[in-house]
Amino acid sequence: MDKRRHFKRLDPLDTRLSAEAERLRKEARGTPPGVERDRLIRLARLAETASHMNQWLSSPGLKVPI
Repeated sequence: MDKRRHFKRLDPLDTRLSAEAERLRKEARGTPPGVERDRLIRLARLAETASHMNQWLSSPGLKVPI
């Protein structure tokens, strides 16, 4: 059985998600209007939402539900 190679990420998740959203938006700006551009914008929005959710979940003010 092959062993999986593990490595530790140096950048936090929200930083990587923000960078990915920016990359997708930049790519969308260079794409003509259409289905592909809409897909890139939607993926950028999803990455930004995931980044915000990660920040919210890791915030110190988050309370455990009762």
